[in-house]
Amino acid sequence: MITLTINGQPREFSQPLAVSELLTLLELTGKRLAVECNGEIVPRSGFDCRLLQHGDNLEIVVAVGGG
Repeated sequence: MITLTINGQPREFSQPLAVSELLTLLELTGKRLAVECNGEIVPRSGFDCRLLQHGDNLEIVVAVGGG
């Protein structure tokens, strides 16, 4: 069991996950977004290989269109 803090809220998961797996679980796949992990921006090209660990702090910002 691991705990990740996502946008200030603790969430528990059964095992470590890649950023891409987390986004799938949060139903954010395909959306325009930015992910920061422990103060470092995770490039989109790294979503599949960046493995999240217990205690990681994430900020996920989804772009909203408008005008």
